[in-house]
Amino acid sequence: MPKGILMVEGRPSSPARAEEFSHWYDEVHMPEVLKLDGFVSGRRLRPIDDDGTLVSLYEIDGTDLKDAARGLFTAFRNGGFTMSDAMQMDPPPVMRFLEVVTES
Repeated sequence: MPKGILMVEGRPSSPARAEEFSHWYDEVHMPEVLKLDGFVSGRRLRPIDDDGTLVSLYEIDGTDLKDAARGLFTAFRNGGFTMSDAMQMDPPPVMRFLEVVTES
């Protein structure tokens, strides 16, 4: 059972770059995140009406979610991720670490 979720809301830098964004996110970025301690799976979702932000959900399994968050931010600061200008950065993606409190 995962202990938490990292939820990321983002979008391509332009509609014309959506395919490039998807390729980078699925083939480069998500695998890089999943190499970090505690990150066990990831999936990307899109709105059914094809309007709005894309949402990525990463399941985290570990004893301390803050350790996973620190690992993610450290990797970002230290160049551990291959970034792409196909991702919109203004405004930047919204990231939230969420702890599982109830599961059925």
